[in-house]
Amino acid sequence: MKNIKYLFIGLLFGIVLVKSQVVSWFRIQEMFRLQAFHMYGIIGSAIIVALLFILLIKRFNIKTLSGEQVIIPTKKFNWGNVYGGLIFGLGWAITGACPGPLFAQIGGGFLVIGVTLLSAIAGTWVYGLLRDKLPH
Repeated sequence: MKNIKYLFIGLLFGIVLVKSQVVSWFRIQEMFRLQAFHMYGIIGSAIIVALLFILLIKRFNIKTLSGEQVIIPTKKFNWGNVYGGLIFGLGWAITGACPGPLFAQIGGGFLVIGVTLLSAIAGTWVYGLLRDKLPH
């Protein structure tokens, strides 16, 4: 019962994804065909908001609701991120879905996205098997 707040936050997030058309296969295809600014505007806005909040957290040493310090580790460049991003983008372009909106699409009645969800789970499982052999 104490985690019910996370259910409501998830429901709210799903509603925002649906209403902003981020889960629309058509909008995702428009983005990858460079035909519309809609998705780029949403993604760009999210990046700017995240950047501002990270700067605020670092500047004012903001803590979590439970009083813990927020630690944002520095990361060095890794080519594995580039390869993973290309594979992720290819899958996103082919299926018209990325992991966040998958559940909102299924909840919106697009049950064929269940195939994409199972594929994402299978890909995660394969990555777990090959993780030690991949460049990190």
